[in-house]
Amino acid sequence: MKRVLNIIFLLSIFFYGFSNVVVSEDIKIAVISDVHFLSKKLIIPGKALSVYENSTGRNIEDLHSVLNLVLNNLLEEEIDVLLITGDLTNHGERQSHIDFIEKLKPLKEAGTCIFVTPGNHDINIPNSKQYIGDEATTVASVTVNEFEQLYDSLSFGNILSKDESSLSYAAELNKDTWLLSLDTNRYDENVNNSITGGRIRNETMIWALQILQEAQVKGIRVLGIMHHGLVEHMPFQSAFFSDYLVEDWKNKADSLADAGLNIIFTGHFHSNDITLHKSPSGNILYDIETASLSQYPFAYRIMNLSDSSLYIDTRFVTSTASNPNLESEYRNKLEVITNRVAENRINNLGVPMPPNIKGILREMIVNLYMAHVKGDEVPDSEMIEMIESFSSLLGNEVQEKDYVFDFPPEDNKLIIEFETFNR
Repeated sequence: MKRVLNIIFLLSIFFYGFSNVVVSEDIKIAVISDVHFLSKKLIIPGKALSVYENSTGRNIEDLHSVLNLVLNNLLEEEIDVLLITGDLTNHGERQSHIDFIEKLKPLKEAGTCIFVTPGNHDINIPNSKQYIGDEATTVASVTVNEFEQLYDSLSFGNILSKDESSLSYAAELNKDTWLLSLDTNRYDENVNNSITGGRIRNETMIWALQILQEAQVKGIRVLGIMHHGLVEHMPFQSAFFSDYLVEDWKNKADSLADAGLNIIFTGHFHSNDITLHKSPSGNILYDIETASLSQYPFAYRIMNLSDSSLYIDTRFVTSTASNPNLESEYRNKLEVITNRVAENRINNLGVPMPPNIKGILREMIVNLYMAHVKGDEVPDSEMIEMIESFSSLLGNEVQEKDYVFDFPPEDNKLIIEFETFNR
């Protein structure tokens, strides 16, 4: 498989257009997400960098070490395809994009086909920064066209179709499998900051359904990638974290599932979770969300795609040579940040509530998310007591059996059998 992909890559240098892939062997696929890569050319240690690292909980040296470790592992694994589901850069810095692509070169040279989809931190960011000494100053971001040109050699050069209204595209993985990349970002609306929320444009949806219809006629399986979540991954997500799902997510998920999209890889929420969604017509769609490489639990996925199934395995980076305590240190950092975010989310609801209810709700959200990020969460006695206390304050009776903590199926190791899909 590796030799075949190398030949295809060499041919694509001489021919503008896609060379037909004729193999149908198993494909080894990796997924990484939300790298938030910040070029070292944009930092000189000082007050500005310290303020940034303290506010985000990210140490740049740690994140570079994690990325290097993961990319080296993918080289050792001899993966055929790498999918990157958005937020490639810290905040859309042009220099970060350039240097991130440089990081990917060894994989590309080894014959790995790399496909990216942009995230909300990648394009047309008004406040991209460099951190030089005591000053954080604005640097150039990238436009839509510049993003496409920069990543053309990795993915956009090997396409079957492009959506005219976004950076969405379709590509061929082998003669039996296509990739549908959906651009869900709102970078054209950015004014002072990047917009966190996402949506699938109407024109993009029409184009995507046409691609899926063509695939159905030809008997082609389609895998999807996009940045934002397509379905809910945890209880209350649409209420408290709606920006992490595409607008009108239920209808979009139903339409795509009914059109034949059964598997989509997402990111954005920095969590490792898989949710199974079933449309009213009975069609199944798996949203396979991969956690961030910029925060705990530093997860990435390695999968095997065969004619009959997709085997999913998850790897976690728990330490690096320079930071043996990476896992525990970043778990503590994430808990502090999540407390702050939960407090803001509750306040922004604009719903008057007594301090004791607000406190219980905040603690419940924090504990839910901290369990959720690594996947396969199991409720402990403290979490159950918290849920029951909150429900009691609202006048409801809730028992453990009434509450779903982790939507099915398993999150970290899973075999998806294609024969279970309702065609």
